[in-house]
Amino acid sequence: MTAASFSLSRDDRPILIAALFIVVILVAGTVYTFARFGSAPLLSPAYLLQQLQIGAFLGIVSAGMMIVILIAQIDLSVPWTLAAAAMMATSVGGPLAMPVGLGVGVLVGLVNGVGVAYLRVPSMIFTLGVNAVMRGLMVAHTGGYAPQTGATDLMRMLAGDRTLGIPNALFVWAAVSVLVVVILQRMSLGRYIYAIGNKEAAAYLAGVNTRRVTVVCFVLCGLAAALAGVLLAGYSTKAYQGMGDAYLLPSIAAVVIGGTNILGGRGRYLGTLIGVVLIVLLNSVLSIMEMPEAGRQVIYGLVIIFMLLVYGRGERVMS
Repeated sequence: MTAASFSLSRDDRPILIAALFIVVILVAGTVYTFARFGSAPLLSPAYLLQQLQIGAFLGIVSAGMMIVILIAQIDLSVPWTLAAAAMMATSVGGPLAMPVGLGVGVLVGLVNGVGVAYLRVPSMIFTLGVNAVMRGLMVAHTGGYAPQTGATDLMRMLAGDRTLGIPNALFVWAAVSVLVVVILQRMSLGRYIYAIGNKEAAAYLAGVNTRRVTVVCFVLCGLAAALAGVLLAGYSTKAYQGMGDAYLLPSIAAVVIGGTNILGGRGRYLGTLIGVVLIVLLNSVLSIMEMPEAGRQVIYGLVIIFMLLVYGRGERVMS
């Protein structure tokens, strides 16, 4: 075998780097907790399962965010799409709770898609505006307070219960992951997504209905955010104001850390999956270190910048 046989592709390199960061975080966190508390909970299977259960919500949001980023767009309406879905689901209650919550995500995604694809408004501006609108609507709906109604039994079962010792939320995340992989690797929609991300004009000239694909991508992102919101409400047993704010930057960070090109056209879902695990473990270690939320946001931002610098330099070297 030649030396070239062992070389990593440009898609594999970020995944390997992210995996190495996970090892570093585990080692550093274990050393810190052992030195401070005399134990190493990070290596406990029960603790890791608990962290992955919490990370499942971020994983679902990141799956939707990745699809939008692959077409060189961004969805900044995720925080209040998530919160609105949770609030409406808990407000309606009963068997209609989850359909209504997921319907909110589809509706917001449809509005975002039409605004970006047909009205040609930059996604960063349009989705940020939609996020503000959703926030205003929910404040008006709840009067500025958390809804008094709680999550349904189905929501609590999917988010909080376990099957064979494994949190059900992980099964939902796994189902979403399989769906995303099938879309990106086995369906024509996936080929269109990558084509648009690489060059929208070229994809259009090749016969791709770029506007329709863009709308579908935003709908999928909104649906993912809504599903995460409904599950998070089930895990918390209720919805509350601003519950989605903590998921925007980490979801983008997970996608970027996993090697998806922020300018679209390239990325593997495995990378996003590893990026989510990295963010979850990093957040766990920062919690153990009692790092305030402001400090965590700074670290997330620095991680994104660092990864962009590393990947960007790698691209220039390859060129």
